[in-house]
Amino acid sequence: GSEKALPHGAAIWLAAPMYWVLDVTINIFQTPFRALVSDKAATEQQVPMQAVFVITISVGNYIAYSLMKIYDDPTSHMLELMLIVFVINILCVGIMMIVARETPFVRPAGAPKESLCGPVINIVRSVKGMSTAFFFLALVQCFVWLGNGTWAMYGQQWFTSNVFGGDNSDAATQEEKDAYGKGVDAYGTGGQIRSGVQLVVSLALLAVLIYTHFPKKFLYAPFLFTGAVFTLLASFAVGHASAFAIVCFVFSILPELACFAIPYGLVARWNKEAENEGKTVSTALQMSLLNCCITVGQQVSTLSLTLFETSLTLQDSLTAIFIVAGMAYAVAGTGALFLKEGSETVAK
Repeated sequence: GSEKALPHGAAIWLAAPMYWVLDVTINIFQTPFRALVSDKAATEQQVPMQAVFVITISVGNYIAYSLMKIYDDPTSHMLELMLIVFVINILCVGIMMIVARETPFVRPAGAPKESLCGPVINIVRSVKGMSTAFFFLALVQCFVWLGNGTWAMYGQQWFTSNVFGGDNSDAATQEEKDAYGKGVDAYGTGGQIRSGVQLVVSLALLAVLIYTHFPKKFLYAPFLFTGAVFTLLASFAVGHASAFAIVCFVFSILPELACFAIPYGLVARWNKEAENEGKTVSTALQMSLLNCCITVGQQVSTLSLTLFETSLTLQDSLTAIFIVAGMAYAVAGTGALFLKEGSETVAK
């Protein structure tokens, strides 16, 4: 759409801000859903219920990757694809609004009225009162999402350019365009398998969270280290082996499914325990801050690739950013081993 609305060469100035708006919107969507579930669930249900989110996400991912296989060149049909996604989103949000029930906040009688700046001041106070442990968890999430964002934003490019050697530009040969189409198809197939693995592993993770008392940090770290291994293999070992590329892509989902469940579950449980102890908590705010880590990691990935492309070819730049992503997963996995658990981590 941006290429049609703006002159040639200027489309990026509309496309990039619209992508950022879409990204922020997706992140904002998560916060009320997670906070609502946190309010409804008991203390021992907090972490498992956050894992349920990953199960629903896996279904959505399968649908999304299936949509990518409708067209040989999805980038030429983004308007049609986004309209389909738009309709699906309206349907799902509509169902949520009909089904979900929550208790509205009622201001206590005699409570002083807040100024227009009151909510902002309260947020600043809440952030200042958060513990070092929470900010350490947020830092780990930033590194995790540097890796997740790289696969999400550049996975298809890696398939089409690095693995299949394709190109869909006007100057490309027919052979390069055919290779590009094969890369898109392999990416879509890998995505469908990836979503299936995500669903199965999410169910297994849910069972572990419900029936065991295994420390969450020791459960989280292996997922991140596994993502590091397969991301670095994608950088150094895959070459043009399409089947191997699909394997790496499939198992790169493990850090994402873990980071959508365990950190949010920890925060929800911390706050529920603190609330039971009579402490003041801010679950929604902390969920929002964790969601901000998604954007931070993705933007670091985008800026890093842009920097690489100033001096490297696209293929070499993609290899470099995947190396960075693999190292980020390794750093995050190491950091996860030092996470703290318990309600004392909610506030200083």
